[in-house]
Amino acid sequence: MSETAYSPVSQHLSDLETAQEEGRRKMDWALQHMPILNALREEFEAEQPLDGETIAMAMHVEAKTANLVELLADGGAEVAITGCNPLSTHDDVSAALDTHESITSYAVRGVDDEEYYDAMHACLAHEPTITVDDGMDMVKLVHEEYPDLIDSIVGGAEETTTGVHRLRAMDADGELHYPVFAVNDTPMKQLFDNVHGTGESSLATIAMTTNLSWAGKNVVVGGYGQCGKGVAKKASGQNANVIVCEVDPRKALEAHMEGYEVLPMVEAAKKGDVFITTTGNRDVITREHFEEMQDGVLLANAGHFDVEVNLDDLDDLAVDRFEARDGVEGFEMADGRVLNVLAEGRLVNLAAPISLGHPVEVMDQSFGVQAVCVRELAENGESYEPGVHDVPDDLDREVAEIKLAAEGVEHDDLSDEQREYMGSWEHGT
Repeated sequence: MSETAYSPVSQHLSDLETAQEEGRRKMDWALQHMPILNALREEFEAEQPLDGETIAMAMHVEAKTANLVELLADGGAEVAITGCNPLSTHDDVSAALDTHESITSYAVRGVDDEEYYDAMHACLAHEPTITVDDGMDMVKLVHEEYPDLIDSIVGGAEETTTGVHRLRAMDADGELHYPVFAVNDTPMKQLFDNVHGTGESSLATIAMTTNLSWAGKNVVVGGYGQCGKGVAKKASGQNANVIVCEVDPRKALEAHMEGYEVLPMVEAAKKGDVFITTTGNRDVITREHFEEMQDGVLLANAGHFDVEVNLDDLDDLAVDRFEARDGVEGFEMADGRVLNVLAEGRLVNLAAPISLGHPVEVMDQSFGVQAVCVRELAENGESYEPGVHDVPDDLDREVAEIKLAAEGVEHDDLSDEQREYMGSWEHGT
């Protein structure tokens, strides 16, 4: 592997051996509950589909992700990885990953912006043939500062909603010069990771960080995409009163038909006890909303970047800022109200001090899709034109079949007659 100016995680930790042991313990626990990755590991180890590939990754470096990274390395790849969020890395897991002879981990928790991108530059110095991204920062960096790599990169895979939005905008501008699979948009990701994963992990993290109950609270959900639906569904299931704020009239109508109260954010601001943003957009909650909020509200973000709750506006209004609790910062207003921000406005289910991210079983499915997409790029990447691509349906179904088999769940198949009927236009009344 190439030498780089930015050091791997092993150079940043004082008690490296202890960190490695603890990280491995976390990874082993997660792997016990990841039947999809275990099944794929057997295949990858036997067939070495990634032999000769170099993979650069920017992901949330924690135990579940680490098992995906090791799967790719065990399938023959050389892997360089760093974080995609300054507060989501688990240093012990990063250290454990770095012990693998085919993996270099540059991920360190709590880095500043300069260090964040230094680590990404270090990954790209390995001259990847495949990129795996969560948020699109690495793809953007390749195109802006490493154009010479583009010809040798066969393709990439993007994990999350925000990243896919950015990629599609880049593609529409004619600026995306290699193929990238929109992993986020495939059914095995949308139906489970975004709904159940985001919903469960966000609410669990907020409850553990604050030690507060959901029952009876007015929970305002900003955005009713798949993540917002998950948050709303899980909050309602814990006896909260859910209010949805949405800009798309169809999604607003869907939320209304699901039984939720639908309001503009300026009106919801007057009623909410907890605010959770899930849009992937900026300025969902701003000054005009802060001015209407009640004393003691909680402000949390479950979107990718820390721009959904406008902290600059909040800081301008505040006469004091203080640590209210580990992972909670209080902003005191001139009238004495305190508005509480969780995890610095970053992705709450990964950036809060005690957060663990999505449930293991959910991420097993999403990372299974990532793994088969990387395999597809290694084997057939030359058949894809530059741009954003849907995950091939047979790959998504492959992951679902592995999961069902692991759970001992059987299902029906179409007969030849049914298949012919569904594929014909000639059958009528």
